[in-house]
Amino acid sequence: MPEMIKSPADIKTAPFDPRFPNQNQTRHCYQSYLDYFRCQKVRGENYEPCNYFRRVYKSLCPNEWVEKWDDQRANGTFPGRI
Repeated sequence: MPEMIKSPADIKTAPFDPRFPNQNQTRHCYQSYLDYFRCQKVRGENYEPCNYFRRVYKSLCPNEWVEKWDDQRANGTFPGRI
């Protein structure tokens, strides 16, 4: 299991967000990804509340998208504003 999941009871989906009321959660996924890295940039990597956004994007986003975005951030070609 991933490092964040210590037992099956720790597995949860993202809670409802009124900014994204529709079934398609693509924007919620992308916004949570941006919010996580923005939070880390402003508050530092050890700021625990940032992990909320990480849990949400890990729950909603396909792994392929996250890998692609991580590669783009590493290469300096990520299109989002972090």
